[in-house]
Amino acid sequence: MARPLRLPVSVTRVRPRQPAPVVRSLSAARIGAQVRALRMAADVSAGALAKASGISSSMLSRIERGLVSPSVETLERLSNALGVPMSRFFGDQARRTDFCHVRAGHGVLVDRIGAVADYRYELLGHLLSGNLFVEPYLVTLLPGADPYVTFQHPGLKFLYFLSGEVSYRYGCRTVKVRAGDSLLFDATALHGIEAIQIQPVSYLSVVFTLRE
Repeated sequence: MARPLRLPVSVTRVRPRQPAPVVRSLSAARIGAQVRALRMAADVSAGALAKASGISSSMLSRIERGLVSPSVETLERLSNALGVPMSRFFGDQARRTDFCHVRAGHGVLVDRIGAVADYRYELLGHLLSGNLFVEPYLVTLLPGADPYVTFQHPGLKFLYFLSGEVSYRYGCRTVKVRAGDSLLFDATALHGIEAIQIQPVSYLSVVFTLRE
């Protein structure tokens, strides 16, 4: 009489079905990361943003984790709630990794081409990417520095005076500036310090130009 064949328990045991892996869309992940970054920058909780935009908290969580692709209507609600244009959700911030930290007194002393004698330039940072080129300098006039009014170059220039008092010429006009004053102007016009009233003179100079 034949005996019934018994299979090993490992074969006959019903194994639980593994959940299907979650597949995230790259574009949905980027949009979700932008939504979360903008929410955090605005210091708004997820619950508050969900309520203000009229979507559920669970839906917002899935959007921020890149698990769903939000509709245009949903993105419009989120942009209105955050007070930003909808285009901000499509900026590729992940690739913008430039960050520069210069500790006090550790800027790079720069010998600029055509620099005026006894004008000391300390570069305070630099960025390598993007269309905007920014040059932040701490400028210090050494004891032998003379007035100079024929600076001229492309871009916009911002000056914030830290110490001293000078007369600053821009084109055909002259203004008196002292510590705490600032200037912002188109640097294609002739400009510079016309007279020095109180020393020492130091100021923050930031030049903005577009990369070619």
